[in-house]
Amino acid sequence: MTRVALSASMGLVVAALMAGAPTASAEETNDYPTAARAEYVFGCLKANGETRQAIEQCSCSIDVVASLLPYDRYVEAETVLSMSQVRSTLAGQFRSSPQAASVLNDLRRAQAEAEVRCF
Repeated sequence: MTRVALSASMGLVVAALMAGAPTASAEETNDYPTAARAEYVFGCLKANGETRQAIEQCSCSIDVVASLLPYDRYVEAETVLSMSQVRSTLAGQFRSSPQAASVLNDLRRAQAEAEVRCF
């Protein structure tokens, strides 16, 4: 087989493989709303300095978190964090329940991975 024929057949194989590969929709790969991403980046910037480098790192960080943690789970963790700061009997349940601890651990693991990859 000549080099041109081999190249053409490899191209056909690659095209066939790509045609059969499942593709993720934009909704599946980016299920975090823009406002949630922006809020995360703004908070991250406040904690890490408001520099151009921090913008890049914080943007990277939310991308990593979003790739590891479904948005619904992220919302749960944010709710637990918010409620755990309130001083009341109800808020105490958010600080001490196993479910709250589990969701916070998921968020912290995702943020730790983001720290390693982005900072």
